[in-house]
Amino acid sequence: MNLPPGILFAVPFLLGHGGHPHHFGDLAHTWSREPLSWIALALSAALYARGLRRTWSAAGVGHGIRWWEVGCYSGGWLALFVALCSPLHPWGSVLFSAHMGQHEILMLVAAPLMALGRPLLAFLRAMPASWAAVMARASNSLIWRRVWEFLVNPLVAWVIHFLALWVWHLPALFDAANRNEWVHAGQHLCFLLSALLFWWAIVRCGWTAVGYGAAVLYLFTTAMHNTLLGLLLTFSNAAWYPSYAHTTQSWGLTPLEDQQLGGLVMWIPAGVVYIVAALALFAGWMRESESRVLRREAAGLPARAAGGLP
Repeated sequence: MNLPPGILFAVPFLLGHGGHPHHFGDLAHTWSREPLSWIALALSAALYARGLRRTWSAAGVGHGIRWWEVGCYSGGWLALFVALCSPLHPWGSVLFSAHMGQHEILMLVAAPLMALGRPLLAFLRAMPASWAAVMARASNSLIWRRVWEFLVNPLVAWVIHFLALWVWHLPALFDAANRNEWVHAGQHLCFLLSALLFWWAIVRCGWTAVGYGAAVLYLFTTAMHNTLLGLLLTFSNAAWYPSYAHTTQSWGLTPLEDQQLGGLVMWIPAGVVYIVAALALFAGWMRESESRVLRREAAGLPARAAGGLP
């Protein structure tokens, strides 16, 4: 039997029974029922596939868009799907700890992989030529270049990401996101976009000694303030978010225990990701410094030889 391709995206709506999951058995058939998330992910996948096919048809497979970039984008897309469309999304409406897991996937998995994947070329290639030309002209305008350069300045991106993380964890705003799906969507969009800016700023620091050093500094300080928020949530003696006051009991947790578990999710796994990324860049920094010394020594050898020095 031949099924229309779109039926795959309707399966969770057909299986989902509405409401909230109350135990692990509910998760298998309690998927996100937000159509905007499903439509946006489906369109982005289709656009990327079309742009990739056009790029590789013109330049050859693996050229223009490299294989590792395709892998990064695919991994980032899958992370977005897990965070926004899988049972993790409704689970986050009843457990703060699951909600924290959702946010960490957005900011620490999807965002860096998307930044490394650089999907804009594929998206532009997928569009009609007239649309792509208009967007290219707009992106080359002086005003847009200045705005973009300001936003992806590492310090500015760091501040934006810092504010998004801390402001949205204020109890009034966090509970508002739990009560209203539009506010919830705005929360997730802020987390994702601020993280994309931050990781893109890290990627574009440049693979020089100064660039590596700046990237390490921004990653380390981000790990510190992220850890601080996780510690505050973990060691607080009171539950911060009233919207979880009556939703955690069926999972065997008090609201405070659930909050403490969410703080641990923010503190340990997220901190590990930032520290590992910082250490990887620190190793690159050391290699670049060593290579620069070797280049200087190699450049000095002909000069010594020309001067008759031993």
